Amino acid sequence: MPHPREDSSEAPVSEAAIVEAAHALRGRAVRMLEELVAHPSLLGHEQSVQAYMAQTFASLGLRVDQFEIDEEKIRQHAGYSPSIVSYEGRTNVVGIHQPSGPARGRSLIFNGHVDVVPTGAEVLWTHPPFKPVIDADRLYGRGAADMKAGIAAYTMAYAALRSLRLEPAAPVYFQSVVEEECTGNGALACLVEGYRADAAIIPEPLGGIMTCQLGVLWLALEVLGKPVHASVAQTGVGAIDFSLYLFSELKKLEQSWNEPTNRYRNYAHHAHPINFNLGKIQGGEWASSVPSACRSDIRIGFYPDMNVARAKAEVEAVLAAAYAAHPAHESLSYTVIYEGFQADGFDLDLESPIVTELSKCHRDIAGEPLEPSAFTGTTDAKFFNIYGQTPAVCYGPTGSSIHGIDEWVSIDSLMQVTAVLAVFMARWCGVNRTG
Repeated sequence: MPHPREDSSEAPVSEAAIVEAAHALRGRAVRMLEELVAHPSLLGHEQSVQAYMAQTFASLGLRVDQFEIDEEKIRQHAGYSPSIVSYEGRTNVVGIHQPSGPARGRSLIFNGHVDVVPTGAEVLWTHPPFKPVIDADRLYGRGAADMKAGIAAYTMAYAALRSLRLEPAAPVYFQSVVEEECTGNGALACLVEGYRADAAIIPEPLGGIMTCQLGVLWLALEVLGKPVHASVAQTGVGAIDFSLYLFSELKKLEQSWNEPTNRYRNYAHHAHPINFNLGKIQGGEWASSVPSACRSDIRIGFYPDMNVARAKAEVEAVLAAAYAAHPAHESLSYTVIYEGFQADGFDLDLESPIVTELSKCHRDIAGEPLEPSAFTGTTDAKFFNIYGQTPAVCYGPTGSSIHGIDEWVSIDSLMQVTAVLAVFMARWCGVNRTG
């Protein structure tokens, strides 16, 4: 392996030594991940884990910037998505490394989100979702893969360099952000605060190196039906039935976008790239009453060559046609509410240095190629690539059951990613000796 660039007359530290130092932190990395998973950092409840991250960054000698999201500031930004809960008391945490020795090399951002999605029916879990459990190579728990293992990986990568008395010779920013799972406004707030770098890595568990992702649109349909007594239900129209009818018409648009001739090039061979998901439905009042009202929360995926405005226009056109075609539409109504993700997709050039150099680093350390991948969801990489002049990729540990039951991450993959990130940091930023 080549040596990292180093400003010292002493013999340089080999990359093999960096890899060894990373793997030597296995126990520490697992303990950190267990601690992270044990914090039930659901939407709006991220602060305890953020306090832990601030303490962890400080213990590594990083300067800590902890700030509350200013919604009035981010609301003016093109990347803003309408928020769902208040930002009061919820902070982003950034660990800041500035080289004490000669500054050279290229700057870097590591970004990770601490928020996790709801657990679903806990009775389906083998173990309580916020009680980390290790079974062979797997660490189980909500958020273990998505994406607290990635945060542990970038933290331990920095710790590995420190253990060898090395520091990156360029600025490195370690972002621990809130609210990736519904708006991305946490990462957007970092952008608005002025954080920029020559590249960014988000250690999401997506496989390969993610360079392309879909846009995602969240919307809610609030409908009013024609309520009557259940004994004459055939004379009314239930709001739940009407909601399901509207969603079934939207699914026809999903089918159209999935047609091979309508696909964006990076998804040509994907089994089913576009998904419209009815994620939550609330309606009805009484078993013997035809429901008067219903709300459906829906997630829409769309291709990178579309945008939010176009996706909204096509969705609204389908809904308007479906409403007009309903035989009882004069007795019914619906309202579209946009909140949560209003996120465009992106497609990063595969010749971008962050892609080619991280891929080479992975191949050198892991001994296998790192394939580019196109994600059928969204990540915070969109803010860096679209708005931040900071080319960004996702590259993280391997896991499974993300957003599902018995989520887990591979500990071996966590350590391999840690080693790759440590060597990549040394290559990308250069290194200085610290003692």
